[in-house]
Amino acid sequence: MKRTIPLLITALGGFALIVAYFIPHTQSWGEQVAVWFDVLASLAFVLGGANLLKIHLKHVSDRARGWGYSAIVIGSFLATLFVGLIKVGVSPAAQSPDYAWSGSYRQIGSAFWFGYEYGFQPLTATMFALLAFYIASAAFRAFRAKNLEAVLLLGTAFIILLGRTFAGVALTSWIDPANWEGFRYLTWLRIENLTVFVMSVFNTAGNRAIMIGIALGIVATSLRVLLGIDRSYLGKD
Repeated sequence: MKRTIPLLITALGGFALIVAYFIPHTQSWGEQVAVWFDVLASLAFVLGGANLLKIHLKHVSDRARGWGYSAIVIGSFLATLFVGLIKVGVSPAAQSPDYAWSGSYRQIGSAFWFGYEYGFQPLTATMFALLAFYIASAAFRAFRAKNLEAVLLLGTAFIILLGRTFAGVALTSWIDPANWEGFRYLTWLRIENLTVFVMSVFNTAGNRAIMIGIALGIVATSLRVLLGIDRSYLGKD
């Protein structure tokens, strides 16, 4: 029963959504499944939070390596949960002024908003700023012209980078149609035009190929899950 019931729920829910998408008369099935999905997702958030606390509390109690980070995670999680659920600093909504908790927890000036604006966003910006150095290091290693593929990668990146800067545009600004009567077709040699051509033709073609591959992979994986072939979501037990 531990395996059969979850497999049946997954199959019924998945096929109901597929049928509802292609058959207009069965759209209500999809809406009903979506409601149940929201209910299950809410329970999953509760279980996920409990599991997070369990893992990090064990790290702290065992004084495992890096337990200080676990303590920060626990403190941040509980503080965010508290100010979000209690709606600290939230004013009543204009539609329901008699109810203190009627306002949105994301209201400007609330404790949750303050933590997001002055805590979470700066940390996110810092993390992505640090990633720029790793990307630069990886690009330096990848752009070494060791073979034909590396040369093509290096040349394409060079054109795109120059085409996005003022200096790159200035380098080929002398290719002016007004000064090239009879040779207007050569204006495509300007860096900015080459950049647009590469992005609109080669980049678009590559993106489409990748998206088609991703779509086929999603279809294959979804069918494996719906048919019960892939049961990894049930856990190792």
